[in-house]
Amino acid sequence: MTEAATSTRRYGAQSMTAPLREVLVKRPGEAFGRAFDHPAHGFRHPVDLVRAQREHDTFVDLLVRLGVTVHELGTEMGSPDLTYTFDPLLVTDSGAIPLRSGKANRLGEEEAIQAWTSAHGIPTRGRIESPGTVDGGDTFWLRPELFCIGRSLRTNRHGAEQLAEIVGGDVRIFDVPYGEGPSECLHLLSLLSPIADDLAVVYLPLLPAGLHELLSDEGIRYVPVPPEEFPTQAPNILAVRPGVLIMMSGNPHTERALRAHGCEVHTYEALELGINGSGGPTCLTRPLLRG
Repeated sequence: MTEAATSTRRYGAQSMTAPLREVLVKRPGEAFGRAFDHPAHGFRHPVDLVRAQREHDTFVDLLVRLGVTVHELGTEMGSPDLTYTFDPLLVTDSGAIPLRSGKANRLGEEEAIQAWTSAHGIPTRGRIESPGTVDGGDTFWLRPELFCIGRSLRTNRHGAEQLAEIVGGDVRIFDVPYGEGPSECLHLLSLLSPIADDLAVVYLPLLPAGLHELLSDEGIRYVPVPPEEFPTQAPNILAVRPGVLIMMSGNPHTERALRAHGCEVHTYEALELGINGSGGPTCLTRPLLRG
């Protein structure tokens, strides 16, 4: 797509690696600060809200320095997980698709984000209806015309089938391992991140075999994440453009491997956002426009 064509588009993000132009974020608020009070939220320790906000501000400043236009949702609701804006809604080249989380406390987040996208001129293309469930973290574009969905404890068969029908075209569905069960969030994007047209970061021990085969068929090489860096979100990497990446600090082996592959790597500290809340840089952003 030419630069002129891109400049006329107002939305559309059917890629994980094309230049990231606009994103939607949600700064941690009072609900995030109270997250540990409710075990169902899955936070590991009492939240230091000031620190969480500082981490988020640093992350947003990094996006801006890298040339991304950042929009703030500016909505507060009871779910602390609204900070992870990737999950409740998908933005395709033809409009938004509100999803329906398989985590009970996240139901309703999709309405808050859809209200924002509708107010900013992004039409709604379709939505996931009960009994279907889909988390955005179980979805990614391997190519602009090739969409992948993970069937997981957060994304069920009904939801995956609904989303495949709405997106249309070449859609592949993979089973995500059970992992540690409902108490741990294991999304498809917990296991890999495309970082260039021909390169991805992957955690091989849990990667669906069919997805490994697809990467090979598409000529995509991979950078493996070691087991000791899986808990610190090393596979969760945001590509601002091909080979220009943002990842959580504290993953030196993966960071060195990425640099050895010629990538430009930027890191930020995320004890509250990443370790306590279990969300990496991809989770913190809903891409609105790429390309």
